[in-house]
Amino acid sequence: MTKATALKRQVNEAILACQDKKAEQVTILELEKDSGAFTDYFVVCSGTNPRQVQAIADAVDERLEALGIRTAHKEGYKQAEWVLLDYVDFVVHIFSETARQYYDLERLWKSATKWEPAELVAEPKRRRAAAGPSTATARKKKRA
Repeated sequence: MTKATALKRQVNEAILACQDKKAEQVTILELEKDSGAFTDYFVVCSGTNPRQVQAIADAVDERLEALGIRTAHKEGYKQAEWVLLDYVDFVVHIFSETARQYYDLERLWKSATKWEPAELVAEPKRRRAAAGPSTATARKKKRA
């Protein structure tokens, strides 16, 4: 597994944890290499109240820790307006609705490629499909 594939799987696990706790407006920003960014991806989402923001942060932390991935840095958990979970190669930002509108990371990092959760996960599958039919598909064609 390449580092890029492993990283996308880790980001996907973070996204799934956010979705499990009903995070709103989950967005992924893939930052450009020459943008001066300190990481490769931002996962950005919102919670409707402080308890949900904390529950989302806990879920991301627990899910990734179960895979042996620990946060390098965590900020804002007690206030629960903007929780930042830094995993070095990607950062999860969990906002209250008000804080997300105020800080507007999507505008601030407008040069980043914006992904919907399903698109990031689906990308490796599209590449495999473009490479040619799978072995199972080839076997079915031979039988027909």
